[in-house]
Amino acid sequence: MFRPMARIREQIPEEECIDILKTQLRGVLSVLGEEDYPYGIPLNHYYCEENGKIYFHGGMKGHRIDAMRRHDKASFCVIDDGRPEKEGDWALRFRSVVVFGRLETVEDHDRAIEITRQLCYKFTDDTEYIEKEIKGSEARTMVVCLTPEHMTGKTILES
Repeated sequence: MFRPMARIREQIPEEECIDILKTQLRGVLSVLGEEDYPYGIPLNHYYCEENGKIYFHGGMKGHRIDAMRRHDKASFCVIDDGRPEKEGDWALRFRSVVVFGRLETVEDHDRAIEITRQLCYKFTDDTEYIEKEIKGSEARTMVVCLTPEHMTGKTILES
């Protein structure tokens, strides 16, 4: 069902893919939008090591939510910042991960709050700020889970 990578020599191991998902702050979630147009949106994410799922939070309505409710399949792409192969070189070596899976909302309120908290800790360790933000926005926030069905990662040297 899922295609093998065309350039298999560039493939990175699953552990490296997971590290990218855990450490990078943002990625692009792509869903099947209106009239079957692809719709990709940059989002913050949280990778949960306990269950291997990826979580997003945001508003309770909009294009992404409508698309997700019509069709639960999605892909999520994350790319790291890249590094020069050698000092002074313009070309970067970077790694990317693409995850295919299915989306669903997190219905358990306490679980959704904990996931939101963990996502916030990727950006700041200011607990007082995090709790204030959660309290002020929890009634308007939806947490969505991507359950991976397939994941690939690769390393590329720009040239």
